[in-house]
This record gives sequence, structure tokens and C-alpha cells, in this order.
Amino acid sequence: MSKLTHLDDHGAARMVDVSDKPVTDREASAEAIVALSAEAFTAAKSGNAPKGDVLATARIAGIMAAKRTPDLIPLCHPLALAKADVAFEWLDDRNAIRVIASAKTAAQTGVEMEALMAASVAALTIYDMIKAIDKSAVIETVRLVSKSGGKSGDYSSPSRVAWSRPAAAAPKSRPKPKTLMSEVSAPRPGPHAQREAFREFMSSQRLRPTQWAKDARVPAAEVLAFLTGQSRALSAETAKKLAKAAKVRVEDMFR
Repeated sequence: MSKLTHLDDHGAARMVDVSDKPVTDREASAEAIVALSAEAFTAAKSGNAPKGDVLATARIAGIMAAKRTPDLIPLCHPLALAKADVAFEWLDDRNAIRVIASAKTAAQTGVEMEALMAASVAALTIYDMIKAIDKSAVIETVRLVSKSGGKSGDYSSPSRVAWSRPAAAAPKSRPKPKTLMSEVSAPRPGPHAQREAFREFMSSQRLRPTQWAKDARVPAAEVLAFLTGQSRALSAETAKKLAKAAKVRVEDMFR
């Protein structure tokens, strides 16, 4: 017999028969992480996104999605939800938004998929709300955080290793000047300090990353990757071109 409950003895997909299971309280929570550019993050947090209130729209979308789960996931049971909620956390250190969705019911099967659906659609809605500013935004993580009730008992996910900022490892040797921006301008020690100084410079000069990159004729993806923490530094050549387009010295961008 298959160990997968959604497959019968012949390997065919099926809806699991839960009629013999007792009705118990079931609850689940899930999360999704959306990494944005500095510009998109600021617009979302300040309420100045092109389409309006990012989080309010994403919250409603997530709740609606939880209620429509069996319409989209073919083998899920229709459930009468007692609760569906979506909350958010601003991850300022990396320009990201954490979506936390929860669902609750009294039924013969769990609500894990409802929570995951709410988190997923809320994250997609955030992308839709800010894509005019940042098409390179990334939905990094969608996962179950916890569940309770049912035969399998309680579950709690491991620590947030999927989205927390890792500790910087000590360099084994001094970086070469042509490789890391820190050795070209030597603005401040550590990539995080460089990134924060770079963001402050952009804000003070009212520079939009995509337009600035276009004016400097450098890949916007490289600038956005640096701003969102996906890369440790800008290349020396990119930094020089950005500085030239902004009519400043390279070191002025990292003070």
C-alpha cells in the first residue's frame, strides 16, 4: 500500500476518506518572505506604492485565498473555516516583508493547506502591488510554521534559518581591490555598513535604483541585489559608473 494518503493501492490520485475521523480543533500557521528593492520597500512601508495600500490589499487577498483552497488544490477537502488571518512583519535590515497566515477550524482534517494558500497569495499580491517599481522582487520562502490537532499531533518548524540574516564569516584573506567594493572605497568595515550608507546616499540624492542604473549604463539587477542583501558588494566598475552618473566620488556613496 502506498505511504502517500492521496494515492490508492494502484497509484491513482484520490481524495482521502476522512469520514471515520473524529471532529477536532485544527489550527495551522504558515509564512512567506518577499524580498524587495530598497525603493519598493520604502514605497510599500510609506504607503506610496503605485496601486495603493500594499498590506491591506495583500491581507484581504490572503483571507479570500484561504477560503478558496479546495477550488485550487484539487484533493483538498472543503472546510468551514472558523478563522483566517494574515499579518505582516517588516524586515527592515533586508528590505523584506514577512507574511504570517493562520487558519482554524473544527473538522476531520487539517488546515495546513489553507494557511499555506493564504501566505502564498498574500505574497503574490505584494508582488503585484509593487511590480511597477521592482519587477525583480523575490518570494523566497513559503512554508508551514506550525499546526495542531489531528492524528499526527502538533508540529513546529525549525528556526527561521530560511530567512534570517546569517552571521558574517571572518574573511580568510584580504580581498583584492578589483573584486570587492570595500577595498575600492573603504567607506566602512563590513558589507552591511556599506549597504546602509549606500541606501542613505540614494535617499539623500533622491535616486531611484532602476533609473540610476539605466543612466549609469550598469545592470539594474546588480544594484538591486546589493540593496536587498543578495550580494555582498558592488563591482568596482559598477560603482565607478554609478558615481559618475550621480556626479560624485565613489567614496561619497558609502560615507
